Amino acid sequence: MKRLAPAGLVRSFGRRLGRPAPRDVLAGLVTGLFSIPEGMAYASIGGFNPVTGLYSGMIPTLAGSVLTRTVLMVTTLTSAIALSSQSVLTSAGLDPHEPGNIAMLVILVGVVMAVLGLVRAGSIMSFVSSAVMTGFTTGIAVQIVAGVLGDATGYEPHRHNTIAKIADSLAHIGSWHGTTVAVTAATVAVWAVCRLVKPMASLATLIALVVVTAAVALIGVGVDTVGNIASIPNAFPAPTLPAMASLPELLVGAFAVALVALAQAAGISSAVPNPDGSRPNASGDFVAQGAANIAGGFFGALPTGGSLSRTGVAVSAGAQTRWAGIFAGVWLIGLVLVAGSVAEIIPMAVIGGLVLVIGVELVAGRWGDIRLVMRTAPWSALAMAITFLATTQLPLQNAILIGAALSLLLYCVQASRFAKLVALQPCDDGQWRIVDVPSECPSGEVTVLHYAGVGLFAEIPRIDESWPSASNMRGGVLILSLRSMPDVPSATVIQDLTRHAATVTDNGSLLVIAGIDRKFTRVFDHSGLTDVIGRDNIFEATDQVFGALDAALAHARVWIANHK
Repeated sequence: MKRLAPAGLVRSFGRRLGRPAPRDVLAGLVTGLFSIPEGMAYASIGGFNPVTGLYSGMIPTLAGSVLTRTVLMVTTLTSAIALSSQSVLTSAGLDPHEPGNIAMLVILVGVVMAVLGLVRAGSIMSFVSSAVMTGFTTGIAVQIVAGVLGDATGYEPHRHNTIAKIADSLAHIGSWHGTTVAVTAATVAVWAVCRLVKPMASLATLIALVVVTAAVALIGVGVDTVGNIASIPNAFPAPTLPAMASLPELLVGAFAVALVALAQAAGISSAVPNPDGSRPNASGDFVAQGAANIAGGFFGALPTGGSLSRTGVAVSAGAQTRWAGIFAGVWLIGLVLVAGSVAEIIPMAVIGGLVLVIGVELVAGRWGDIRLVMRTAPWSALAMAITFLATTQLPLQNAILIGAALSLLLYCVQASRFAKLVALQPCDDGQWRIVDVPSECPSGEVTVLHYAGVGLFAEIPRIDESWPSASNMRGGVLILSLRSMPDVPSATVIQDLTRHAATVTDNGSLLVIAGIDRKFTRVFDHSGLTDVIGRDNIFEATDQVFGALDAALAHARVWIANHK
């Protein structure tokens, strides 16, 4: 393999970055500004210092944009990642406000993402059921609303259960702080008005933050501000070393957070195609997000991943190359260095109002998917409901693992349901016609069966129900076509085929296998199935549809003629 010299590596990297378009500078500024309220809001949702939300839009966004294969994807903190991270740290018995613990979690998440990308595991995201993701994201939206009720109303619910928090808050409306509620309501009102004006719609969150914050400061309204919770220095985040002692407790949780982040980012490439027409690569995006987390972990960031909302902001602002994301990180760093402390005057009720809006928008955005899942299949609707309940009632890392297990279960159920055995009958024009599977294989004739499925062991009982009896067949041939089976057969499939082959052979008849590929042949050889069937009775697939089946039929007719 030819190795590039350092100068060649630089040129290659430069070509990958390309040249920034003029609009990328403005798109980066808008995205960086948007990261101030949204980043702080998401960190607040997870119960973290709001400043960590700012830091999550600096180095991670810059590094992720440099490396990502979906060139407009912005890597930063999301609500689901913030909630998942808080849940993982708390469940591990670790202080979620200790920088070393956060840094360890962020770096572990990055390592998991990078490893999954390097082993080209990007395709695993296609196995995450849309029903499960709908239940999970809807549950996250409800958690967002429940988690910000204290900031939005001035009354802190005394419940840990998500649904119970909402019920407790509604039951104590009389305890809500009037001034806090007024600021929250004003924030939502300004946001709503801006959303109605098309030129301001994409900046509605930023405008609401600035206008209401300025009004509260000028009037002198007495509400809690970001400064009451955290101090924001006009400085780059200080380097943070990970707490290595917390590594064992965070390993499983880091995988769960990584899965949430990667699942959220998986749909960005299809929603936002590369402007240059280049093909995205899910595994490459995994590596980019992993590198963003590893770098961000040393500089005060929370775990990050591809953000559809932040990517949408960049695109609506005119982003044309990956430089928009790079500029977003650079602009945010500059804004914090110059005027970071100004963010301390932002009222927590303003952040609470913006988060409420975000939560409601997430639910509204999923309503179409919810209705679709409900109308599609009972199993999918049940999986969605279970995932939603798990997300709102259990620690998030447990809900994530339950969702992954449900996705696998749904895949197996669907694969098993669609597995079927059909009989084929040759026509005079050389084509094949599908007919009913006979109850018995006739003697002295050729019976052709075709199996459509994926070789899961759960399919075997269903196939055996329709498998014709060969107990009375004498001098006949049974051909089994496996052309459509896409995976390597399991041990259960091999055992079942061996049993059927033995039954046919013991009755003086012949079993012929048609349409398998080389890897199937090797499995048959290693398992001993080839010895039972006979090498001459196995026909590998050809480049013609049912070409192997035609050859098997000719072979079967000759065999019958020779054994009459």
